[in-house]
Amino acid sequence: MLCRNQSLRANGQMVMFDWRWPAFFTRVTAGLLFGMAGLHKVFIMTPQVHARKLFLEPYQHTWIPQFLLWSLGVGVPFLELTAGWLLVAGFLRRPVAISLGFLLLMVTYGHALLEPLFNVNSHIFPRLILLLPTLALRVVDDPWSIDGMLARRKREKTR
Repeated sequence: MLCRNQSLRANGQMVMFDWRWPAFFTRVTAGLLFGMAGLHKVFIMTPQVHARKLFLEPYQHTWIPQFLLWSLGVGVPFLELTAGWLLVAGFLRRPVAISLGFLLLMVTYGHALLEPLFNVNSHIFPRLILLLPTLALRVVDDPWSIDGMLARRKREKTR
């Protein structure tokens, strides 16, 4: 993968590609999607209603134990709220993106459990695509994040 300050050939000429803008836009867009969903589920829908309507009722006849459905149903809104806004800020970018990736795996499994041919194109796949640059790119390729600023400050202190 080409990262910042690496070049590629286009029409016989060397072209520099700067990953800062793609890193920024994908990270912030993914963070906004998760953060706003969490905001809605925590403060408008409420975690208890989220758990009941989206976890307990639809999955009551599956193999998943009631306590796990309740725990996940109440916990997911807080994960989305916290992780989404941390991603917007760019703080703990990679661990946050990994936790959201696991959330997407859980949602995919849940939908597929009820409907094996579930279409992931509506909200799972776009969010996954938006998370991939944050997972793949280094902190130096995302300088407009808190992690990027902390890494830059650390490099400056060691000089």
